[in-house]
Amino acid sequence: MSSQIQQRLIALGIELPAMQPTVANYVPATFHRGVLTLSGQLPRTASGLVKGKVGGDMTVEQGVEAARLCGIALLAAAKVALDGDLDRIESCLTLGGFVNAVDDFEAHPQVINGASDLIVDVLGDCGRHARVALGVASLPLGAAVEVSASFAVRD
Repeated sequence: MSSQIQQRLIALGIELPAMQPTVANYVPATFHRGVLTLSGQLPRTASGLVKGKVGGDMTVEQGVEAARLCGIALLAAAKVALDGDLDRIESCLTLGGFVNAVDDFEAHPQVINGASDLIVDVLGDCGRHARVALGVASLPLGAAVEVSASFAVRD
């Protein structure tokens, strides 16, 4: 693939992972009137799921890296949903970020910047988006972060 987005991924040293199967009764992506909505993605490395509680057993920096991994997983999910053609993305509309954090943690936006920065780095100006960053008591499978997204796409 020699698309612009693929070239940016290569320049950034990012290889998109294989899609993980869903863990409950939902689909990884839906389309409606030119909008691709992606289910939340969890942070995974070659070693497995990144688990922990930011502000507890994980630092903010580790949380940022976990959110970045979620951003990479979102692009991998988009690639599958778009039959391999990431250049169909016109813009990132929204990111929703959830941080598994200790009760008094307040740096949720900083952690979710890991995903936001990744999306902008890969998509350029069309990667700028509206966003929510929330702290939660727990996440599925003990994940440190979960991020979902929606994109405007061309047919």
